[in-house]
Amino acid sequence: MTVRLQTEPLDPEVEVRTFRGRLDESGALVTFTGLMRGQDGIREISRMTLEHYPGMTEASLMAIEKEALERWPLDDCLIIHRIGEIMPGEPILLVAIAARHRQQAFKAAEFLIDWLKTKAPFWKYEEDSDGGRWVGARSQDDKLAKRWD
Repeated sequence: MTVRLQTEPLDPEVEVRTFRGRLDESGALVTFTGLMRGQDGIREISRMTLEHYPGMTEASLMAIEKEALERWPLDDCLIIHRIGEIMPGEPILLVAIAARHRQQAFKAAEFLIDWLKTKAPFWKYEEDSDGGRWVGARSQDDKLAKRWD
């Protein structure tokens, strides 16, 4: 099990290859890579700064991972989340789940993504040609997360 925050660019292919090398008996490997969008539907976003509260954020990510491990029989789990300045097209998040069967791996991955989006303490500041703004929570993300309550 691995949870990591990092400011450096994230290479999902290298991380997944390393993760896969730790697996012996798994029958399924599900991965998700979240990318920084260059648009918010209205504006062209030039960059985003992802802030966090050191210590609290790591503890929150570990608690979310622990919850997934209690809900499903997983062989291994990997969560890597970027912080700091992120440019459009760059990976922000990598979630990898290894399990004996695909159903458990898919469900656990969806759960982790939904809860990371709504429960992890990150703050997004997006910049465009008009300046910058803090990004608020989206009700759609909250609705998706409620299915896991």
